[in-house]
Amino acid sequence: MQKIIILDFGSQTTQLIGRRVRELDTFCEILPYNKFPADDPDVIGVILSGSPFSVYDPDAFKIDLAAIRGHYPILGICYGAQYISHTLGGRVEPAPSREYGRQNLTTVDASNPLFENFEPGSQVWMSHGDTITALPHGFNAIASTKTVKYAAFQATGEQLWGVQFHPEVFHSTQGTQLLKNFVVGICGSRQEWSAASFVDSTVAELKQQLGNDRVILGLSGGVDSSVAAVLLNRAIGNRLTCIFVDHGMLRKNEFSQVMDDYKVLGLNVIGVDASKKFFTDLAGISDPEQKRKIIGRDFVEVFNAEAKKITDARWLAQGTIYPDRIESLNITGKVIKSHHNVGGLPKEMHLQLCEPLKWLFKDEVRRVGRQLGMPEHLITRHPFPGPGLAVRILGDITQEKVRILQDADDIYIRGLRDYKVKLSGEEARKVLAAGVPATMTDGEIEVSLYDQIWQAGAILLSTVRSVGVMGDERTYEHPVALRAVTSTDAMTADWAHLPYDFMAKVSTDIINHVRGVNRVCYDISSKPPATIEWE
Repeated sequence: MQKIIILDFGSQTTQLIGRRVRELDTFCEILPYNKFPADDPDVIGVILSGSPFSVYDPDAFKIDLAAIRGHYPILGICYGAQYISHTLGGRVEPAPSREYGRQNLTTVDASNPLFENFEPGSQVWMSHGDTITALPHGFNAIASTKTVKYAAFQATGEQLWGVQFHPEVFHSTQGTQLLKNFVVGICGSRQEWSAASFVDSTVAELKQQLGNDRVILGLSGGVDSSVAAVLLNRAIGNRLTCIFVDHGMLRKNEFSQVMDDYKVLGLNVIGVDASKKFFTDLAGISDPEQKRKIIGRDFVEVFNAEAKKITDARWLAQGTIYPDRIESLNITGKVIKSHHNVGGLPKEMHLQLCEPLKWLFKDEVRRVGRQLGMPEHLITRHPFPGPGLAVRILGDITQEKVRILQDADDIYIRGLRDYKVKLSGEEARKVLAAGVPATMTDGEIEVSLYDQIWQAGAILLSTVRSVGVMGDERTYEHPVALRAVTSTDAMTADWAHLPYDFMAKVSTDIINHVRGVNRVCYDISSKPPATIEWE
């Protein structure tokens, strides 16, 4: 299959470049800057990402452009553009002031294939401290802004381009058009990558890979493992056995609801209620890392005990997706994050690994789920931490604390699902681009708050008691913090600006209906510097 190679120089938006290319129905791979697959006949073009470095830093990441120049069309973005210029004889210097934020292209060479169908004054997003002050010999500027003379360039007679802005971010209003011009117009993508083609090809590959073998899959109730299960079920039917472990810290009624969903989907699922073991082993433990380790260890024990009963199993399937694998290795090749889908299973299981979603981004997983006919509430389910509510309770874990948090969280999540908002313009475009099912009428769409948000949940501050007044009595109960963030890939996230009337109603409902809570707060921290979860 045709592919675009994205060489990663460490930019926070590299994954976003990949997602934009995939939205053009074109397969792409994100690889470390020094891992270009020289002998891959399917490569049709190369994109060089941004970077936290300056091109003249001693530790800046460097590649041999000669190895790819002239062999493939190349597009450098931000650092990628500056690296091309710097390496080939141009000049890159610190900008008089950091060039960050929205700018408009004042001049554009509309005859250049990179800017086909561009509108005058198109808005772009800049984010760099350096700027190109002189182009290499034989290079021409093809776009400028008021402050950036060489906003884009091309090498004369070559398929080599650079842009100092970020076409992958939503603030570059015609960024998708630019990437389409490169990927489809210049590189010649046949746009063969789609949810339907993925399902067909993956089912065929799974049938060949697995044959008549039996497969075990650990389900979490989340979209990744659920889509992986349905895909495997389509390929091998009842030779797939799914195991769903309830550690007692799922959302309210979630275990029974998810089990019902899986039965409707025709999956062969073993549900294991191991909550008593988990609560016993977590008693008195307050340290977040200890809680995670205990839950991980207990999960392995419970899962392993159940899996051993399936004596003829040959494969372990996981809902690992592409960002899991990208995050597992940084561009120096050092492990910075291990897989968090059924991670750490004992080696003595002697099972081979099957990862049917390993090439997909989260939004693509959801598209595949829709292609498979899965219920929308399973497809749009927010990410949820593996340790569950244990890492949303500050302090030690008890069944009563979990009950309090489950009740508060249930009111909050149901409220997000029930509250509808109308969106237009850029906001509507973002929601539709994320794959949220909505129809635009007269430039507006109506969606729930839940579908606008990447992740939401309640946090119980069980180590704190706040004073309150209920009726004629003074109370000393726990505060609950609400968290909601918007994001595209969870690498960065912004706090969601929820409507005041919604916040007021949810706060009142939680305080009035949840025994043990007398105060509700809202977390307005972004990632970074904060994380999405509190622990």
